[in-house]
Amino acid sequence: MENIELVIIVSVLALGIFSQWFAWRIQWPSIVIMSIVGLLIGPVIGIINPGEALGQLYSPLISLAVAIILFEGSSSLDIREIKDVSKSVFRIITGGAFIAWILGSLSAHYIAGLSLEVSFIIGGLFVVTGPTVIIPLLRNAKLQPRTAAVLKWEGIIVDPAGPLLALFAYEVIKVITRAELGPDYLLTFFISAFLAGVLGLVIGLGISYMANKGMFPEYLKSPIILVFVLLCFTFAEMIMHETGMLAVTVMGLTLGWARKRVSSIGNVHHFVEGISVMLTSTVFILLTASLARETIAQIFSWKILAFVLVMLFLVRPISIWLPTIGTELTRQEKTLIGWIAPRGIVALTVAGYFSSILIEDGYQDAETLTALTFALVFITVAVHGFTLGPLAKRLKLSNQDSEGVVIVGASSFSTALAVTIKKLEIPVLIVDSSRGRLRSAMKQGINTHRGEILAEHARFEADLTPYNNILAMTIDSSYNMLVTQSFAPDFGFTNTFSIGAPAEANVNHEKLSAASQSHLLFDKDAIFTELNRKINTTYAIRIRAVEKDNQYTRDLLGEEDTTPLFIKRKNKEIEFVTQRTKLLLNKGDELCVLTPK
Repeated sequence: MENIELVIIVSVLALGIFSQWFAWRIQWPSIVIMSIVGLLIGPVIGIINPGEALGQLYSPLISLAVAIILFEGSSSLDIREIKDVSKSVFRIITGGAFIAWILGSLSAHYIAGLSLEVSFIIGGLFVVTGPTVIIPLLRNAKLQPRTAAVLKWEGIIVDPAGPLLALFAYEVIKVITRAELGPDYLLTFFISAFLAGVLGLVIGLGISYMANKGMFPEYLKSPIILVFVLLCFTFAEMIMHETGMLAVTVMGLTLGWARKRVSSIGNVHHFVEGISVMLTSTVFILLTASLARETIAQIFSWKILAFVLVMLFLVRPISIWLPTIGTELTRQEKTLIGWIAPRGIVALTVAGYFSSILIEDGYQDAETLTALTFALVFITVAVHGFTLGPLAKRLKLSNQDSEGVVIVGASSFSTALAVTIKKLEIPVLIVDSSRGRLRSAMKQGINTHRGEILAEHARFEADLTPYNNILAMTIDSSYNMLVTQSFAPDFGFTNTFSIGAPAEANVNHEKLSAASQSHLLFDKDAIFTELNRKINTTYAIRIRAVEKDNQYTRDLLGEEDTTPLFIKRKNKEIEFVTQRTKLLLNKGDELCVLTPK
């Protein structure tokens, strides 16, 4: 077939994104779906083999994709995320990683049957729990911020450390087994790693300086940073193989730090994040589709399965519980973190590299490295992906029971609405910069946060994890619009709402696009002043049970001057009424309305 490379690349891209969407629809871990799709089109059915079809392009494409994914993860880190668990994070990424290396290496030797040399090389690699798997899992699990921060920081910081540990072990073994190599050989390794880190730091500082001086036009800022990521990775790889991941991680951390000083850099993150999601899905399918059937068959040997079980139930818990003794982590947090350690793209790609060079060096047992690594990756991704949510709920470290609501702007109406939402056992939070406006809500037991929601530090000071919806309900319609635009990437386009603009704002709601009207709450007369006038006089918020199926909101209104506000479905989901809503109600739902007393 002509253009086979083009067909394979486009097919894998499409299958990757479809896998992400399908996983979202059925609420499965996305990486499980991607791995299954890759196995089906590759070794199971044999439709395509990307490794053979792409030839020499295969490895560079994987490496560059990993570089972008790792940069995106590290650039999103903020030191304020771990202000309460900094001691734990430091111990986990140092002492914990060392314990995992030693125990993992001994397990590979005594259980999987690998030689001691190969075991210590692959044991260093298996400390990784990178962003390619951790971040998608955290995105769905809704963990409490402190627990999520520990897992996120560990995954991103240790991700480049794993290949470097494996490379260090390989260099040490070469020095020990080859008389012609001396200590200077190891010195070269450390100098190369140091130079790669310096390269990432210099490029990161350079980009932040140029962005601060306005040397990039806004429309070129994202492409320029993306190109610098690829250049940084490539230059570091030219210094020494496998140091590129260290360089882009340092570059990402530097830009993440600079983002607090150069606000425009923060706008780049969503662009890179979108590319990262696409690349994650693509790379997983490429790797799994390229596996040989013989490799899949090796996975089911008792030695490999026993090794994976030891890594799951012994190595990981010990490497978390021991270094975190005396830290701020609770027993529940240690239990969850000690269980969650899925491996991902980095482990698969680097294991393939070491497998080839070790076989060339005469270590024939290295032939099983690909099967061993894939078994660890697939089993940990599947097991941890399916158990993270239920375990977090059991340990009371997540908020998945209901869809919470954030209300921006304290007023008589928003407080009354929050009280009603709370009665329905739905988490609710009111955010306002004025303590006086929050006083009434505080007296009625509503969770509140005093501060500016648009300020960057608000995302760390206010725990927004339990909330899926955000309502902007201040008197300033322009501010409301800014809030919905700012939080749409976090809450989702369909979960951000605001009340309509007052008449003096000269906004004709009927001329707005259908998409814009779908974000305007209630009806065209539901503006700030009118809602508060009603709630302060002769109106109240009531809850009406739905007794029949297939009823529209208008059938339950009764009084002509009744305004539907939201619906709580019988499955505990909450849907807000907007100017474009035609909601169909069923038996067991509850309709909340603003109606005369």
